[in-house]
Amino acid sequence: MRAAARLKSFALSESGAVTVDWVVLTAALVGLGLAVTNTVGAGLSNLSNEIRTQLERDHISTGFD
Repeated sequence: MRAAARLKSFALSESGAVTVDWVVLTAALVGLGLAVTNTVGAGLSNLSNEIRTQLERDHISTGFD
């Protein structure tokens, strides 16, 4: 009888519900961050390659030749 009462008390307890909510919210934020990184990453890579190409093409004269 005592074990059944403890089991019922454990099943009705809500102390871990907040933790589950925070885990779900944190997982959603991590997923959103990964999605944004994946989406923006390709564009940033292309842009940085264009900037590198432009900087390599331009030559700066440092003297009066």
